[in-house]
Amino acid sequence: MSEPQAPSTVEVRADRPLLIVDVDEVLGLFMHGFGRFVAERGYELRLERFALFQNLYRAGASEPLDLATGRVLFDDFFRFGAEDMDPAPHAVESLTRLSRNAHIVVLTNAPGHAREPRGRWLARHGIDFPLVINEGPKGAAVATLAARTLGPAAFVDDLLPNLDSAALAAPAVHRFQLVADERLRLLAPAAPERHRRIDHWPTLADEIEAVLSGRSL
Repeated sequence: MSEPQAPSTVEVRADRPLLIVDVDEVLGLFMHGFGRFVAERGYELRLERFALFQNLYRAGASEPLDLATGRVLFDDFFRFGAEDMDPAPHAVESLTRLSRNAHIVVLTNAPGHAREPRGRWLARHGIDFPLVINEGPKGAAVATLAARTLGPAAFVDDLLPNLDSAALAAPAVHRFQLVADERLRLLAPAAPERHRRIDHWPTLADEIEAVLSGRSL
């Protein structure tokens, strides 16, 4: 099972290209899993906007849950429900393919108590790569990891703030946005002038292979 580590201590192969990849809505269908979790507790997740807590309702209510209750549900999901999440379509086979030539590190924002459940989830689905638990913008972690390889590096995330943060901290790293949940794709903001948006893992894997091999700019 992957044991979470700090970016400065996680193993990075200096002699191989590096792929840094997020979990929620990139490798795993977070909203599906979280939606099932809250439904079992009498709440509803309605995907009306690209904002997690504003989509949470008591069953039949017209106003979203208060933020404090939403945060409790979020924390409890990572304690008790984080392993009940389906992999994103084609994510596992795409990472397996990419791992033949690239070193892969999983970089996820999650509460500290999610370390063991998240590691078990990754291992169970064959995504047993080095795991870094992050908090806040990911640019500093991306820069630290990328500085430890002599080859090119790429970073995949669903959230523009994380991609923008990486662009500032590590501008040489190739950045890709992927939103795995089809229901979220029309809601998720994109900035194709700054980060390539590819929502299909096999196509994304082709592009990552190209940039990490130097076949594409």
